[in-house]
Amino acid sequence: MMKLRAILIMTVYGILVTLASLWMAKQSYSWFPPEASAEAKLLDDLFSLFTGLGTFIYLGVIGPFLYSLIFHRASKYDMSDGPPIEGNIWLEIVWTATPLILVLTLAFVSYRTYEKMAVRGPMELVHLHMPQMMQSAYAEPFDSKPQQEIQNALITAPIEQVDVIAKQWAWVFHYPKQDITSTELHLPVNRRVRFTLHSEDVLHGFYIPAFRLKQDVVPNHEINFELTPVKTGTYRLRDSMFSGTYFAANQADVVVQPLDEYQQWLADAASQSPTPAFNRAVFEYSKANDREGATKDKVAVRGWDTIPPASPPVVNYAP
Repeated sequence: MMKLRAILIMTVYGILVTLASLWMAKQSYSWFPPEASAEAKLLDDLFSLFTGLGTFIYLGVIGPFLYSLIFHRASKYDMSDGPPIEGNIWLEIVWTATPLILVLTLAFVSYRTYEKMAVRGPMELVHLHMPQMMQSAYAEPFDSKPQQEIQNALITAPIEQVDVIAKQWAWVFHYPKQDITSTELHLPVNRRVRFTLHSEDVLHGFYIPAFRLKQDVVPNHEINFELTPVKTGTYRLRDSMFSGTYFAANQADVVVQPLDEYQQWLADAASQSPTPAFNRAVFEYSKANDREGATKDKVAVRGWDTIPPASPPVVNYAP
């Protein structure tokens, strides 16, 4: 009778743990910014899987532990030894093989997700094998269009090319087909975009949280980086690498818009003459100079020395 009761309790608890894990896995999608790229869906699915499994393992361990602690603890003055329990070879095989299989499976799924996202990074720089043809990643549809229609549009649409220049401390975006420069990144929705990343000085990090992708920008190297925006809106590009005193100010807006609006923006930008854009790092540096009475070559910011920021970029379009 006691054994049957224990089996019943474990079964009910297992069901509750499974339901709680599925609920947590679903909730994990709300912890991130909107999924604004096809790659974001892949990463969020992977994170949801890890969250669900992590919840299941945690509750599966902590539940029996608390149950044993409460209902099977020795009485206050019981100093006797516990019952002699010999090893169980099958139990040892199970609790050794299960974590091993689980870890290897998660590693394989993670690698496959990374492959589908077509992320290029430091491996290119050490000449390891990288695929020559990068396939697009696809997310669930965000509007009423069928998924197949979106995929066909992505496959047949030409790839947009954008050159990205990172420096201390500014982002400059160059559209080579129209010979346009901007300090605000504009992208067409549902079109594959290839970035060619450059750094004029130190390491920078090209990171758009809504796209879930980050790419290091390495000096003296060109790094190609591709993604597919799938949701219109305005997002934020941040420098994820510490590149000096004003790296936190090295940000830019990312505007994902319908193709006709994107083409209209290109036409409007092409009609404007290049002018110096406002730069937050230059503004803060000049303000600190005025406040501290420092020279043009050296300024103290909270007791730290820093280099002067690069001159404000001269671009066709600046917000």
